[in-house]
Amino acid sequence: MLMPKRVKHRKQFRGSMAGKATRGNTITYGEYGIVAMEPCWIKSNQIEAARIAMTRHIKRGGKVWIKIFPDKPITQKPMGVRMGKGKGNLEYWVAVVKPGRVMFEIAGVQEEVAREALRLATHKLPCKCKVVSRADLEGGAANEN
Repeated sequence: MLMPKRVKHRKQFRGSMAGKATRGNTITYGEYGIVAMEPCWIKSNQIEAARIAMTRHIKRGGKVWIKIFPDKPITQKPMGVRMGKGKGNLEYWVAVVKPGRVMFEIAGVQEEVAREALRLATHKLPCKCKVVSRADLEGGAANEN
């Protein structure tokens, strides 16, 4: 699964997901993509599940780009442990996604195959998403929310 090779600090604060995505909100490589409609944390295993769903549907044809990377460590304390005594151990890595962020892109396959592959991938993700084409985003249809 995806995770950084090394980080400067092992544990981070939770942070804020306010506002819309100002970067990564256009389709740069492929023809079709998945855009987040609400803010969320996406775990590394959810990114991998979405990637597998897409590549299986397009039967390893075309090309898939993953435009998010899980670089935020999330900690948890074990079950049945009392409050206090410091921060918990690192459990998993997440990518922070804001509304409007393009998460996956796909190219090299027919439109209906690409849209179906991306639709299958959205079912693996924890937030509301929509499938868009390069023409949709250039027209500004996805940025009105």
